[in-house]
Amino acid sequence: MKKLTAALIGCGRIGTKKHIEAFAANSDLIDLVAVCDLVPEKAERAAEEYMKRQEISLVRGEKERIREKKDTQHGQEIDSSSPASECDLQRPVVISDYKDLLSTNIHFVTIATESGNHYKNTIDFLSAGKHVLVEKPMALSSEHMDEMIALSREKKLKLAVCVQNRFNPPVQELRKAIDSGKFGRVFTATARILWNRNEEYYKQASWRGTWAMDGGTIMNQCAHNIDLLQWMLGGEVQEIFAMTENYNHPYIETEDFGAAIVRFKNGSIGIIEGTANVYPKNLEETLSVFGEKGTVVLGGLAVNKIQTWRFEGEDSHPFMNLPDPETVYGSGHITAFEDFARAIIEDREPFVNGEEGKKSVEIILGIYKSAREGAPVRFG
Repeated sequence: MKKLTAALIGCGRIGTKKHIEAFAANSDLIDLVAVCDLVPEKAERAAEEYMKRQEISLVRGEKERIREKKDTQHGQEIDSSSPASECDLQRPVVISDYKDLLSTNIHFVTIATESGNHYKNTIDFLSAGKHVLVEKPMALSSEHMDEMIALSREKKLKLAVCVQNRFNPPVQELRKAIDSGKFGRVFTATARILWNRNEEYYKQASWRGTWAMDGGTIMNQCAHNIDLLQWMLGGEVQEIFAMTENYNHPYIETEDFGAAIVRFKNGSIGIIEGTANVYPKNLEETLSVFGEKGTVVLGGLAVNKIQTWRFEGEDSHPFMNLPDPETVYGSGHITAFEDFARAIIEDREPFVNGEEGKKSVEIILGIYKSAREGAPVRFG
């Protein structure tokens, strides 16, 4: 099978850490041929990180090859594979203007630029005939999200949103329990994101904490857990009532705390609490689901382990003892990138397509509107 070619657009923290990791882990499906950032030094670092990860994979693969090499045929050892070589490693081209990629024949791009640029970047690449995997949030307005989805349909291209925590094994287990009817009726779910974001975090990038390019704690830190909450409760949103506040970050435009109640048309209710004010460091990110026959709480550093699993005759689960990932970003990018590549190859919908990625952002926009107006926001 011929591999897909791809480019990374945006080499900040997420791009250089998680996107590069995911590209390297999926090198059997994808060739990363270019990395792009307005700051050339950032793109250079991303290219170097990719090569480093590729070299590590090469060494691991060679060790596996040596272990598996001893196939026997008529009692003789034979070498069943040719050795890997550093010559096989191709360094991505470093680019400072993503428009230089629009006329190339790459298959897809991943977009990890500032949130406020996701819309324009996506539209430009879809218009140029490229599939797009965009980081959350897919855009900062309903109109922009609708335009992105419509263009992907018109061009018959794949559009996916990277909400990688949906791929966490405990999250998948929870969804299976809901789909199988194990909970009976699901009543409520609570998403809590109790983190710390200090002044240094915001000074790392001038766009952070701005309305035009970022959004606040609810749009940024809480987006993944809000996505999981709505995915578990399902159905369409009926009403949102919310409050937000900036308690401790006078140097940003946006909120550092938010709380909301979300009523769904199926009768279930979601409760959201998010803050960037926890002293002195991140405390928890949890998702709790309560039904007539079961209770499940997911936690860990990146909603990556089961803390509570209670159904009739069950009070434990093997996923209670899973190790934490290195960062709050978790390890789901690897699976998300694989799913997107296979969606292109198999000509199917990605697991989290544009319509799915839009749902959590609509809730967040509703939270902001309710907080501004001091009243519930009702959906049609």
